Amino acid sequence: MLITEATGVSAAAQGHRPTPGVWTDEQVEAWRPIVDAVHTKGAVIFCQLWHVGRVVGALRPDGTRAETVPVSSTGRPIATPRMNDGVEEEFATPRRLAVEEIAGVLDDFRRAARNAVYAGFDGVEIHGAHGYLVEQFLKDSTNDRDEEYGGSLENRCRFVLEVVTAVADEIGGRRVGVRLSPFADYMDCHDSDPHALALLMATKLNNVPGGILYLHMVEPRMARANGRRVVPKRLRPYREAFGGTFIAAGGYDREGNKVVGEGYADLVAFGRLFLANPGLPKRFELDAELNKYNRATFYTSDPVVGYTDYPFLG
Repeated sequence: MLITEATGVSAAAQGHRPTPGVWTDEQVEAWRPIVDAVHTKGAVIFCQLWHVGRVVGALRPDGTRAETVPVSSTGRPIATPRMNDGVEEEFATPRRLAVEEIAGVLDDFRRAARNAVYAGFDGVEIHGAHGYLVEQFLKDSTNDRDEEYGGSLENRCRFVLEVVTAVADEIGGRRVGVRLSPFADYMDCHDSDPHALALLMATKLNNVPGGILYLHMVEPRMARANGRRVVPKRLRPYREAFGGTFIAAGGYDREGNKVVGEGYADLVAFGRLFLANPGLPKRFELDAELNKYNRATFYTSDPVVGYTDYPFLG
């Protein structure tokens, strides 16, 4: 099973250059040969639907100040600059998304999900992780609202549950997954009680009418044991609370395959190792040597280095 990189649901949802989208007919047609190629190989592919929220640079690529103001759960910008193609970039100051505007964002997710199915995708994954719009509503460091979408934990979960329900209504819940990173602190986005957040979300997702296919959750930061980095494996309470397929992610190597047999997860997701190792499942099957990944090339716009130049298994 393959999950695409984060894919914008609208022009306003974009914040990185260059990243894909799935809100226009032209984008749908561009996805078709990619999806068909995956299906020809007998694999399954989901499109990860994404809205960056406030994660938008203050300047355009030409160095002029951006005119479009990003939206978020808050009016506070991200304090820490980011590196964009080797250049330090400050973030734009967002405006708080008005309650009456939320219906429009839900429509953007609906249209993107519908377009993904038109393009041939087997389903979609809603990106609710790593500091982007959905997580900006979820976490108390970035949600300073005092109406029905803020304050209590239940209220902070309202937006994502409305997004998931809207998408499930549009294409069917058995085509829908959700990715969450309750323990992460990317983009100044963290929560004072990540365990309570994760447990409530895992439970509430069971109540989406018709159900959803899977919950994809990121492990807490890796720990050290006997001199080596190890995955903390603290997701079991949420796996037990969620009634569907559970995917664990975050720092797993070939030993991660064991957690499926142990019942800790139904599936394990691999990111960095898959970028560097074409045919990763075959390498695992044969216990073959793995290529080392080059982290510096993960988010560059170069069309070759870091993506298509890693050697295939001989």
